[in-house]
Amino acid sequence: LKELGSQNLKVKRGEILLSCLVTSCQIPRLSKVNLFTLFSLWMELFPSAEQQKKSQVKMSRLTVKKSGLVVVKNMTIIGLHCSSTDLHAGQIALIKHGSRLKNCDLYFSRKPCSTCLKMIVNAGVNRISYWPADPEISLQNEASNPMTTDDANRARVCVLLQPLVCYMVQFIEETSTNFDFIQKIAKSQPDFNTDFYTACRQEKIKEYESLFLISNEETHKHILMTIGLENLCENPYFSNLRQNMKDLVLVLATVAASVPVFGCFGFYSTDSQPANETHHQGLPQEIARHCMIQARLLAYRTEDHKTGVGAIIWAEEKSRSCDGTGAMYFVGCGYNAFPVGSEYADFPHMDDKQKDREIRKFRYIIHAEQNALTVQVTEIKPDERSMIFVTKCPCDECVPLIKGAGIKQIYAGDVDAGKKKADISYMKFGELEGVTKFTWQLNPFHTNALEFHDPMTRESKWFFIFINVFYD
Repeated sequence: LKELGSQNLKVKRGEILLSCLVTSCQIPRLSKVNLFTLFSLWMELFPSAEQQKKSQVKMSRLTVKKSGLVVVKNMTIIGLHCSSTDLHAGQIALIKHGSRLKNCDLYFSRKPCSTCLKMIVNAGVNRISYWPADPEISLQNEASNPMTTDDANRARVCVLLQPLVCYMVQFIEETSTNFDFIQKIAKSQPDFNTDFYTACRQEKIKEYESLFLISNEETHKHILMTIGLENLCENPYFSNLRQNMKDLVLVLATVAASVPVFGCFGFYSTDSQPANETHHQGLPQEIARHCMIQARLLAYRTEDHKTGVGAIIWAEEKSRSCDGTGAMYFVGCGYNAFPVGSEYADFPHMDDKQKDREIRKFRYIIHAEQNALTVQVTEIKPDERSMIFVTKCPCDECVPLIKGAGIKQIYAGDVDAGKKKADISYMKFGELEGVTKFTWQLNPFHTNALEFHDPMTRESKWFFIFINVFYD
């Protein structure tokens, strides 16, 4: 009852219809385990120079595949990493965290190689979870590798996948279709509607299924047996595992499509800031988009059932590190929720249909930006470029906190900028100075061009229509 409550289903003409009895308190949430798993998959796709050149590296006869890693302590993310050309994700975690890995949970997008596993286990980690598909090292070599983990360590190495709660995929699809970025694109193109989102989502599903799933069941069973998961090869465990994996990939593709590569849209600043100052230079669009999708995933852990908001903070060192993320490193993340330690029904959860309770709700909710600043794992340094990614426009409570924390850049939507709603206001965002704001919009430097993207094409071809207006 805590996350979904009872639900009334009606079956009609082969369709499962959600009854109108479902209320706002029954909106589904991602479990933390599934959130960490999705983050690990998404970190594998972190844009980098290495990834653009090769998604896998061959070392002698071994094929090393890129992998993502989430480091968790006390169910809170303290590190986001991905493998680089020179180092595996597990090796990067050891270098970056050292003895702080003790009692941590590690979520990998692929089973780590034996060398990484023995070092990680030796560091005293609590648990190692990995995505049960193609491992980091080619299977044949891994199977014959003498440095495989023995049974004494298997208790720490496992697969943690939880079934999605009912209607989770449907809920994410609906909220992604109605997400501010998608609606802004649709409104800017008179002849367009949100059908382009559906096409983009289908392309992402195909792409991610080929990356993270194994289409052939027998091949999948062979891989599971090779990596020591023979217990999952029997039904119903095997069929349930494949369904859970497919559902999570579907969620990832659905969320990723809500921040699409579409025409001239992206994160751009209209602030009058010196272009030659590093702190005011924007990130490459593919990295900004990737980080915003991280924030979008966080939003599905929200405890505010009307407006889910996610926020994540990154910073950039002056020199490139060994991490696959380059000079960028994780600082903190959060989503809007009620105070830690409170019971589920301690505070009002109502939406805008109950105005009095909606206003009272805003007084108690801890905003995503506030939570991200509260749980930051490293200090924000004034001489480095730091940035926060928020799925909604920061409100008047959060704008001074962001500036006071020393964050140099904000990436967000601006649909609510300059508005007042119930007990919350967004007036300060537009007036903010000293922090560069990058909002989702058409590229202001391409105002004379309309770019249309056909997401149905595999090659993602772009078509430009230039409109020339001549005046006598």
